[in-house]
Amino acid sequence: MLPGMRETACLGALLAVCLVPAAQAQEPITLRERPSEPVAAAERYLARIAAIDDAGPQLNAVVAVNPQAPQEAARATELPLEGRAVLVKDNIETREWPTTAGSLALKDNRTGRDAPLIARLRAAGGVVLGKTNLSEWANIRSVRSSSGWSAVGGLTRNPHATDRNACGSSSGSGAAVAAGLAWAAIGTETDGSITCPASVNGVVGFKPTVGLVSRTHVVPISASQDTPGPMARTVADAALLLGAIAGSDPADAATAEADARKTDYTAGLAAASLAGVRVGVMRNQVGSQPRVTVLFEQALADLRRAGAELVEIDYAEPGEMGRDELTVLLFELREGLDAYLQGSPADIPVRNLDEVIAFNDAQAEVEMRWFGQELFLRAAETTDRAAYAAARSNSLRLAGAEGIDRLLAVHRVAFLIAPTAGPAWTSDLVNGDNFAGAIGAGSLAAIAGYPHLTVPMGAVEGLPVGLSIMGAKWDDAAVLRAGAAYERARTAALPEPALAAWTAGAAGGR
Repeated sequence: MLPGMRETACLGALLAVCLVPAAQAQEPITLRERPSEPVAAAERYLARIAAIDDAGPQLNAVVAVNPQAPQEAARATELPLEGRAVLVKDNIETREWPTTAGSLALKDNRTGRDAPLIARLRAAGGVVLGKTNLSEWANIRSVRSSSGWSAVGGLTRNPHATDRNACGSSSGSGAAVAAGLAWAAIGTETDGSITCPASVNGVVGFKPTVGLVSRTHVVPISASQDTPGPMARTVADAALLLGAIAGSDPADAATAEADARKTDYTAGLAAASLAGVRVGVMRNQVGSQPRVTVLFEQALADLRRAGAELVEIDYAEPGEMGRDELTVLLFELREGLDAYLQGSPADIPVRNLDEVIAFNDAQAEVEMRWFGQELFLRAAETTDRAAYAAARSNSLRLAGAEGIDRLLAVHRVAFLIAPTAGPAWTSDLVNGDNFAGAIGAGSLAAIAGYPHLTVPMGAVEGLPVGLSIMGAKWDDAAVLRAGAAYERARTAALPEPALAAWTAGAAGGR
């Protein structure tokens, strides 16, 4: 077990036998705490983590907790975040704990430093409540992975249906916010890793413009596409957290414009209106699940009633965009991970991707019981810089200038919308993830590096589904305002987490 980290019931080979019966009725989720009681809120979150993450249904969303959170909250009440408790994905460095990215190879990666975004969070009065589980190595190790599983934290369970997947890679962050284990959480995204877990866990997730939030001291995949971002219960909370963590960082060249672009993301949210706003409906990205389509049509009706002018868009994603994106991710993973591991001041057994691959081979019984590392092996061989540069140029052109930029301009729309993802699938460690229905358009925003917000738009049989709102580069504040306006106009009922396995009878009543 990791020194200084919480005991988890499900590690590696134990996963197959650690499923437990659902807990008895738990204390209701406190959706919002008053800023005047940050100490009591932190105490409630710690108690709730113990009751339903460690025990009860054992969500496995949280891998480390800060028992000093109430005292830290008491000292931060005069700052902008007023001592609000935030959970942090375990690929982001915090001074208290190791930063593992879910891998046993980094179980001793105790750097003793805060990532710049965490330093900003603390300076703004945010309290780091603990760390969340994630898909190991942010889901870049294998094409057959089960999202939400790591050798460090086991399998994160979706609080709406504990036998269902929490999506990845920010699975623990999404599940923790949905289950009321913190005021908000920080996730990271390369392509879908904030928005998918937010969608299937029924919370708000925001992937900001790449370069708005620092990536320094965050275990990397892609210098082109990686970004941290907030996950919360409301758009307003996500906007408040974004404002705390955004800003330029001299060590991250991508953030050079962040200070100039940063604004008060909460400004105007309460009065935000969609009246007269042209919104592009990405019809081909609605997918093939009829019940998701019904939810989406209800969201469209809500948007019309709010005054939005909906414009149908016929768009087909070019296959070469995804092909070239993968080349980019594999090339940048090798370079970025090597640099991160070599720069860690901790006593870790791996200093480059080749050594990580060797570690996994040596620890295969635990690390690779459920899936392999074929993407790591491909990344180790993706060394052609000219081919990489061509792939990046082409994928960026297709997603940006000829993708989102063109769609916004040609159709004269302010935003693009589609369902974010389908409802959560049954977790299956043997066969891996089941992304059915060809739903969503998030890869456009991910590859282009543009803002992408997901807001809950209802549920299918008790399983949440989100609405994606995407905009142009640096239009983060406008996208958040559109999300807040939709949030107020939404008529669909949102389910409360059941903290039990999904059953048809129970779901029908949720």
